[in-house]
This record gives sequence, C-alpha cells and structure tokens, in this order.
Amino acid sequence: MLIDWFTVGAQALNFLILIWLMKRFLYQPILHAIDVREKLIAKQLADAESKRTEARQERDEFQRKNKEFDQQRAALLDQAAEDAKAEQQRLLAEARQAVDALKTKRQETLQNDARNLNQAISRRIQQETFTIARKVLTDIATVSLEAQIGEVFTRRLREMDEQTKEKLALALETAASPALVSSAFELSAEQRVAIQNALNATFSAEICIQFKTSPNLISGIELTTNGQKLVWSIADYLGSLEKNVSELLKIKPETKPEEALETKAND
Repeated sequence: MLIDWFTVGAQALNFLILIWLMKRFLYQPILHAIDVREKLIAKQLADAESKRTEARQERDEFQRKNKEFDQQRAALLDQAAEDAKAEQQRLLAEARQAVDALKTKRQETLQNDARNLNQAISRRIQQETFTIARKVLTDIATVSLEAQIGEVFTRRLREMDEQTKEKLALALETAASPALVSSAFELSAEQRVAIQNALNATFSAEICIQFKTSPNLISGIELTTNGQKLVWSIADYLGSLEKNVSELLKIKPETKPEEALETKAND
C-alpha cells in the first residue's frame, strides 16, 4: 500500500491550521469567557458573602434592637402599670377623703341642726317656764307673803357683806334725795318701821327713806339710792336662774352636761 505523503502533509497542515483556528477563534474566547465568568462568579460569590455577612449583621442588629425594644416595652408596661396603680390609689384616696369630708359635713350639719333645734326648744321651754313662773308668783302674791318678804329683806340688810355695805353707805351719804323703798304691795306701818330701824342700825345713822308701791316687782322689796340698788325678790331669783340657763344653752356641744352644771355651780 502506497502512502500519499502529500495528502498526509496536507491533512496534517489542515489539522494544524484547524487547531490554530480553533485555538485562536474558539478556544481562547472560550477560556477568556470562562475566566471572565469565573471572575464574575467569584465576584458574585464575594458580593453574596459580603451581603450575607451584612445580612447577618443586620439580623443581629435587628435582634438586638428587637430585644432592647422588648425590654423597653416591658419596662414601659411595668411603669404604666405602676403609674395606673398609683393613680388608682390616688383617686381612691381622694374619693375616700371626699366621702369622709361629705360624711363629716353631713354629720356636722345634722349635729348643728339638732343642736339648733334643741336650743330653740330649750329657749322656748325656758321662756314659757319663766313666764308661767312669773305669772304664778304674781297670782299667788298676797299681803301675808309680802310680810314674810319684808322680814327677809330686813335680814338681808343686816347680813350685807362689807363691800356692798360700804358702797350703799356712800350712796346714802351723797344722795340728794331720800332713798326709795319699792314694793309690790303697800307696806304696813310695822313693816316700814322695821325697815327703817334695820337701815338705821345697819349704817349707824338716821336714814331718810321714802316708800313706794311698784306693781312690777314680783314678791320682793327694792332699795335704790344714788345709782345703787339693794333688792330681794323671787323675780330676782328667777332672773338669775334664767341667766344661768341661757348661759348653759350657749355651752359648746363637746362640753358634757354634768361638766356644764358643775361649772355653773362653781360660779
């Protein structure tokens, strides 16, 4: 078998030309494209890793902030709960104070109303009692009762304390007119003589007196001279009792009745 070296050489040349052409126009671009592709992929992988790192960091930051937010929210909720509880307690305290104040005011109002009513009733009873007492004493006053009153009056003249005696003696000495002895009934001659003698003996001097009937006096005798007065009458006792009762009604509610009576007794 004969070998056609020309054909072999031509084929070899064609093969070499094909190899060069493939290398020049096919293999090199493919390698370049592969290289570019690898670099692009490497860059994309690097970017992806960077983005993944950033995402991880952002995730960690988000988790940290979320945790802080949860803590802050819990703290705010706790603070809000405490504030709400404190506000509730304050409102309850204010409500209790308002209720206590209203209750106290109502009790004070009721006490004042009751006290005013009691005082009004007491004053009315007092007025009626003393009015009836005066009327009864006026109705039962007789000459015989006035005679007894004259004896009591002369006894009081003799039993006067020194201070009252000195004041009355000075008034009698400086008086420009006779002393006036008033009584509800006309005094008998014996009663006038007894009163005159009692005055003379009491002041160790001749006392000039004038007798007068005064129906306004209720069972009593009154001696007046130069602005000074000595009187004994049941009406005078009633007036003193009425004054004491009036003062007793003015005593503060917290004062116990027995303490008030004891105070008046000491006075």
